[in-house]
Amino acid sequence: MFEGNKLPVEQLMSATMRAVVAKSAELAPDAYDTSGGFEAMRVAYTRERAYWNEGGPQMQRTRDAEIVTPYGSVAVRFHYPRPGEAAPVVVYIHGGGFVLGNLDTHDRIMRLLADETGAVVCGVDYTLSPEAKFPLALHQCAAVIQHLHTQGQQYGTDPLRLCIAGDSGGAMLALGAFLYLRDQGDPSTNFVRALLLYYGLFGLRDSKSRRLLGGSWDGLTQADLDYYMDCYLEKPEDARSPYVDVLSSDLSDLPPAFIGAAELDPLRDDSLTLAAMLERHHRTYKFQVYEGVLHAFLHNSRHLPEAMTALRDGAAFLRDAVGPAGQDNNKQLGE
Repeated sequence: MFEGNKLPVEQLMSATMRAVVAKSAELAPDAYDTSGGFEAMRVAYTRERAYWNEGGPQMQRTRDAEIVTPYGSVAVRFHYPRPGEAAPVVVYIHGGGFVLGNLDTHDRIMRLLADETGAVVCGVDYTLSPEAKFPLALHQCAAVIQHLHTQGQQYGTDPLRLCIAGDSGGAMLALGAFLYLRDQGDPSTNFVRALLLYYGLFGLRDSKSRRLLGGSWDGLTQADLDYYMDCYLEKPEDARSPYVDVLSSDLSDLPPAFIGAAELDPLRDDSLTLAAMLERHHRTYKFQVYEGVLHAFLHNSRHLPEAMTALRDGAAFLRDAVGPAGQDNNKQLGE
């Protein structure tokens, strides 16, 4: 692809976003270099994310655990922002192109969401690719959601007030896990009060934003995106699965959804299309584009005001959507 067709993203970034990019390059210039292989990327990515995870809110309690599922044991991390029992639970599925990321690389995001919502946030350390291929990570995430519905009391969470959240590839897994459980007739989806989806990869294979955006500054050239999907999928036809190409699924009965997108993200139009489909089905949703920022900007809340704004916007949506136990998911917000 001729790179001269791309927008001058470096000039369009906010000044603070440019400073963040410079800092990340100083910390780990090879964190998004897919040409070096996934093992080297993981080392660099973890090193870079360590800086961005420093500080942030302190939790009343944090608990690491393992949940035994039919797809192997899955490590999870519970952040409890307040004392007490039977709090709503947000199942958080981290991004990283299905290849990168863990409970530590996204820890500050999870703590901020717990602090802003008052809910318990449960991070899911699903098995990464290419060691694991689709649909293992999807099945693991779905099994954790199912487990928290049936066994939530043992973790101090309310099984009747579940939310599912994720960023980037984790947003695809979050929405895909809900759709998978729904299609299996699993009762846990009746108690999913909201979805929180930040800059997700939802199934578009081409778009205006992909043509104009993505480069060395965010590690999301078309070649990079192809690399991540090649790592994730067992075979090319898996790209057509309704749990990968989630935009091809029946979206007519989704719970309330917050969809956050970055203006300068090649995946921006995935979020735009999802929002348009929810509008078509008269679902409750909020779609917000954050200007002057790149994909994965939520990580940069130490220095980037837009990251804090986006997390607070999502948290406010979750607080409104959760409501008291037993509230109808289809009730419009504010009614």
